[in-house]
Amino acid sequence: MAIFDFLKKKPAPTKPAKIEEPKKEVKKEVKKEIKKSKKTGFNLSWRVLKEPHISEKATDLTKENKYIFRIFPKVNKNEIKKAVENLYGVDVLDVKVINLPRKQKRRGRVTGWRKGYKKAIVKIKEGQKIELLPR
Repeated sequence: MAIFDFLKKKPAPTKPAKIEEPKKEVKKEVKKEIKKSKKTGFNLSWRVLKEPHISEKATDLTKENKYIFRIFPKVNKNEIKKAVENLYGVDVLDVKVINLPRKQKRRGRVTGWRKGYKKAIVKIKEGQKIELLPR
């Protein structure tokens, strides 16, 4: 009977033999990048930098080699420096952090709050450049 087929013992399945694939050669450049990221120990830039802060003042500061980024609230200056160096491949000289508090806004009788945020002004080495908006 087909109903009781599940009670019959079935032979144990055998594992197929492993087929060895030829090893792919990793380029020397990739190995160097991996060593570099292990050396710095910090390749999670997306946990530090939210986005570049683009405004008229921020655009004027690029002439002085200063770039502005919005950052997550619990990040410190060392993490910001490592993240920018890893992500953009530049040498960071100075980092300044500004914490902008939330503000109360009114629309008629309804009051609410505008979100506060934290931003960092990063100064990089003379002659280096970060392209924030790709052309």
